[in-house]
Parts: sequence; C-alpha cells; structure tokens
Amino acid sequence: MEQTLPNCTSCGSEYTYLDGALFVCPMCAHEWTQDSVEEAEEALKVRDANGQELADGDTVTVIKDLKVKGASSVIKQGTKVKGIRLVDPEDGHDIDCKIPGFGQIGLKSIYVKKIK
Repeated sequence: MEQTLPNCTSCGSEYTYLDGALFVCPMCAHEWTQDSVEEAEEALKVRDANGQELADGDTVTVIKDLKVKGASSVIKQGTKVKGIRLVDPEDGHDIDCKIPGFGQIGLKSIYVKKIK
C-alpha cells in the first residue's frame, strides 16, 4: 500500500518526501510536520461566536446590533441571515450574505450565531 504524501505547504510541489517525522520539499527546501498541517487546516475554519464551525449555505442570527458604514440604520440583534457564503477575510469580514433591507453585505463571524 502506497502512502500519499501531501504537497509542499510552501510552494505546492508534489515531490515531497518523508525524513523521519518531517516532510521535506526538494524544490524549495521547506520542512514541516503533520501537526503543522493540521494546525493550518484548523486555522482556516470559520467559527461563529459560540465556536461552531460555519459552512456555505448555513443560516445564522446576528447576536448584537451592528452599525453599517454609510447607512443611517443598524442591523438589529436577532436578524436571521439565510444562505451565507464564506469568503477570504477582508478586514475581518469572513461572511458574505444578503440581508433584506440592506442588500449584499460582509459580516464578521464573531457577531453571528449558527442556527441548527
């Protein structure tokens, strides 16, 4: 049975090899451990205010009143947001969604709670 080695986490090369407990990339000389790969994957997960993992299409509730730049009103606590989309964080806004009355807007995951 052949073991599948991960691609290099630095340059993406597929020519990695195992040297003891370290993965090594011969293309860029980057070395890493399996633990560092798992930690990086965990850091990429988006979590709500309660620590639950969020995914595209989830429904969330806003947990506090949020001021919106350029708008005279606020997004009220308890506002239900359906069909969120996770995006690469831009100024901490890692959720893209559409809120009735506001339109397309970016939210920070720390201000929402996942609805089961």
